[in-house]
Amino acid sequence: MAGVVTVSATFGAAGSVIGPAVAERLGTPFVDRAIPYTVAADIGCTLEEALAHDDRSERGLGRILSGAARLPNISLGGIDSYLSDQGVVPAEEFLLRTEKVIREIAEHGGGVILGRASQLVLAGHPTALHVRLDGPRKRRLANVRETMELSPQEAERLLDDNDRARNAYVRHFYRADPTDPALYDLVIDSTRLAAAACADIIVTAALAIP
Repeated sequence: MAGVVTVSATFGAAGSVIGPAVAERLGTPFVDRAIPYTVAADIGCTLEEALAHDDRSERGLGRILSGAARLPNISLGGIDSYLSDQGVVPAEEFLLRTEKVIREIAEHGGGVILGRASQLVLAGHPTALHVRLDGPRKRRLANVRETMELSPQEAERLLDDNDRARNAYVRHFYRADPTDPALYDLVIDSTRLAAAACADIIVTAALAIP
């Protein structure tokens, strides 16, 4: 039986399509929104508060971090004061609880985990397969426009905002570059291959891990 697969995907690289397909083929849970739900229950806060600290949320912490990086005299390495007004519970507490949930998933049945820097949280895990889905900006933009029926300007803005947010989350909390291929066992151009083919490749690799 497969262990755990972490999927890091740029916007427009079909992570939310390929991830569930991999989970279905492996007969294991696909874990995305379940993480903030669990974190909220664990901390005792609202789901909205948990989503505000989640890297996949449209209004999440990644947006705050990427915005702070563009403010004068504020760097990603020193924005604690900028984040202090985000709520009573510190951002680090949400991060620790998120990491705890990810580790529990890996240790109890496994699953396919999308985002949340899970490739770094589970780095070195013996049965984890770490996957990166990416592709040229032009093809990712075409995917966004096709699936969301957006204008070219809207698609570019949405792609840039999401890429900045997801990168900022990983860079700030883990001091890592999410585009570094050394973080992954498998890097796939999912804008070049069909989603089903990408899922098949990932499943084959996951089942090959002893």
